[in-house]
Amino acid sequence: MSRRQNDVLSGTLNLLVLKTLKSRGSLHGYGIATQLLAASPELRIEEGSLYPALHRMEQDGWISASWGTSDLGRRARIYAITPLGQKQLAAEERRWSELTAAVGRALRFV
Repeated sequence: MSRRQNDVLSGTLNLLVLKTLKSRGSLHGYGIATQLLAASPELRIEEGSLYPALHRMEQDGWISASWGTSDLGRRARIYAITPLGQKQLAAEERRWSELTAAVGRALRFV
């Protein structure tokens, strides 16, 4: 993925993480990245972007985190979406729909 594509992704990372946790349930960070990669191989989520975003979302109360065990038996932080995160997800999805509609209109106009 080019640097420009990653710039676009950074603006949608909250949306992608919240949607993944809502649809897939509680996951550790690597599990979130793996689910997103499986859904869309073009989306490569870098650890340097994902983990700070998870930390911010936890501080904002959108996700909760607790220590658990990964599929490989290793200790890992397990993340889950909170009720506040569900509300944020709905807002993020609305914004995404509005943005893509606006860009679509602009592309048809020019």
